Amino acid sequence: MELIEITQTILIFIGALMILVFIHELGHFLAAKIFGMRVERFSVGFPPRIWGFKRGETDYCLGATPLGGYVKISGMVDESMDTEHLAVEPQPWEYRSKPIWQRMVVISAGVIFNMILAFFIYMGMNWSQGKLSLPIEQVAGIYVPEGSLLEKVGFKTDDVILGVNENYVDAFEELVAISELTSSNLSYQVVRGGMTMDLYIPSTILDSLQEQSFLHAINIYPPIISSTALGSPAENAGLQAGDRFLEINGEVVDYWLELTQIIRNSEGILDIVVERAGQRLTMSIEPYENRTIGIAAPSLAQAGAIFTRLNFVESIQEGWDQVGEQTIGIIGGFSRMFSGDISVRQNLGGPIAIASLTKQATDQAGWIGFWEITALLSITLAIMNILPIPALDGGHLVFLIYEGITRREPTDKIKIAAQNIGFLLLVSLMVFVIFNDVLRLF
Repeated sequence: MELIEITQTILIFIGALMILVFIHELGHFLAAKIFGMRVERFSVGFPPRIWGFKRGETDYCLGATPLGGYVKISGMVDESMDTEHLAVEPQPWEYRSKPIWQRMVVISAGVIFNMILAFFIYMGMNWSQGKLSLPIEQVAGIYVPEGSLLEKVGFKTDDVILGVNENYVDAFEELVAISELTSSNLSYQVVRGGMTMDLYIPSTILDSLQEQSFLHAINIYPPIISSTALGSPAENAGLQAGDRFLEINGEVVDYWLELTQIIRNSEGILDIVVERAGQRLTMSIEPYENRTIGIAAPSLAQAGAIFTRLNFVESIQEGWDQVGEQTIGIIGGFSRMFSGDISVRQNLGGPIAIASLTKQATDQAGWIGFWEITALLSITLAIMNILPIPALDGGHLVFLIYEGITRREPTDKIKIAAQNIGFLLLVSLMVFVIFNDVLRLF
């Protein structure tokens, strides 16, 4: 079974990565073609070449190392370190003979296409799946278990959260938006005992969130049953979907997590009171030996969430908003790592961590989860590529900006040296993140 799961994880990860790489390189390819540049190779995956075909002047191929790809454009000093063209005069079809603005478009096209891909994924999901939103007024309070992440950062049971970072929100999901969580001074506006207060959250919260999603850490779900397992103690006792627990062994129950903790810590037969269609029902249940009774947690809809079917125009707007939200959040996360506010080791993942995350998303939400994580990775890839590091698109863009300002192109010697330095930096980073992934596994 483990071998099957590992194989599935690898295949799902490679599938997502190949989509991202193909779209990124397609951006460079199409922009180069539009401006009359000759493209010698379009490769998804790094060498050695394992399959491909040649059409016209371009070799379309697959590489054996599925961790990236490249488009080789004539007359460009890139990661291939091919310098033969430097010995002759620039040709009309070469990258180096084109105006600066055209070269900037070609270099930026990969990043732009990754952002466009994320937009279309979000837009398509919103159009086909609609939007599920939990109005903030539906959340009566939160449950904070003893010793939990929430308690450590200052929350208490029955706190009512109204806003984040001094912005009062309309929907609960806005409280846990990635752009808010990665802000430099995270705070929540909370009503506690009738008093409104600001609760300031330490920056280390993002390190803790590697183990627990903040969305699920904030326990808001009511003690309502969504379903009972066939032949379970709950079904045998007469519990039904939609029943709301009121008491267990004389203890009042207000939250789902509170309910499960009481059951887990109890002994013997449970005396329960539930509400069904406005009536109070009393019954007794003898749990399994592991102190479970065979009931499933409520859905967001049972917690008061509202489903909205979005039209095409609304889906476009929602998709655009989601791309902006994720972009701000990812940039905020990177800046927090670079400034030392949060741990690089705990928050920077490599191929193993990304593969695991992709598999988890797919397991939890099927193809919707797969496309959600693909959109997130596409934005991340775009941001990473636009960083001003030699050998990345951002490094090439820095040289072009320098050329545009000074009207003088950097020498080929400088470009080659920068490419070598950038390549070494990227290899070092890759070794670090893979080693870090392995450490986290064990």
